[in-house]
Amino acid sequence: MSSSAIKHGVLVALQDLDPSSPLFKRGTSLRVTGKLDEYSVENALAVIVDGDFKLKIDVKHLRDLNLRIGSIYQFIGELLIAPNDEAILQARVGRNVDGIDLNLYHQSLQLLKQFQENHVSDHVA
Repeated sequence: MSSSAIKHGVLVALQDLDPSSPLFKRGTSLRVTGKLDEYSVENALAVIVDGDFKLKIDVKHLRDLNLRIGSIYQFIGELLIAPNDEAILQARVGRNVDGIDLNLYHQSLQLLKQFQENHVSDHVA
């Protein structure tokens, strides 16, 4: 497989995306979900929130996505890290997921994380 292949977006909750996370590095392909809190058409920048956690999203490549403040969106893209450790996701895919139960979504992320930890530890042992 060539290194230029598009990578899948690793499912990550916004609260798990901090500078100490192994996913917090330039070029990491992520899938994030949150409520649209801010959107600037001029800068093509959006901000999604999930609880107390925020993430800036560069949406300049998403021409056909109609962004509405207060709606819930899921984005897949690559992480850019500014010199001040501010993360910005350069989105290549975005979709409206209004109607998703965010509590159930977080529970499924926790179960997935537990499964992956157990699966990896089973193969290592």
